[in-house]
Amino acid sequence: MTDPLRLARADATETEGWDSGGPLRDAAVLVPLVLHPEPTVLLTLRTTKLSSHAGQVAFPGGRIESGESPEQAALRESWEEVGLGPALPQVLGRLPDHLTGTGFRITPVLALLRPPLQLIPEPGEVELIFEYPLSRLLDPALPQQQKARFRGAERAFWVWPHERHYVWGATAAILRNLALVLR
Repeated sequence: MTDPLRLARADATETEGWDSGGPLRDAAVLVPLVLHPEPTVLLTLRTTKLSSHAGQVAFPGGRIESGESPEQAALRESWEEVGLGPALPQVLGRLPDHLTGTGFRITPVLALLRPPLQLIPEPGEVELIFEYPLSRLLDPALPQQQKARFRGAERAFWVWPHERHYVWGATAAILRNLALVLR
């Protein structure tokens, strides 16, 4: 069993120095493990038409509405973004919250999905639905920490290698925490 304090420390280092300058807004994402013979993690590529995080790799998810739990928000957003029926995911629990430099506290909701799946990207939000092999996620040598300047300060962030997409930021940090839990 993974030490929850280790995860909390790992998560805290992701957001060290990332002060959004205001109150945090709550959001939730669904972290779906697809139970193929070789399991995968389901991800989306956001459309380039969006006003924020355009063209980035993400989990299905978004803001938590008033009166919603993180699980309800993650399931609702997954239905809206990729057509994932709310009864399909078997919710397992939550990964540690992730704080972003853009002012969000993201609660990742871990769930299992059993194929076959018939997912349809909502064209106003999602350009592509794709899967990342769980075997690659479990390789401790793969995530890379990179640095960049953001709002006048140097920031460190995680990147997961992929043939076609740049998997970084909150998505990469959540994938890293998932990998720590599963290892």
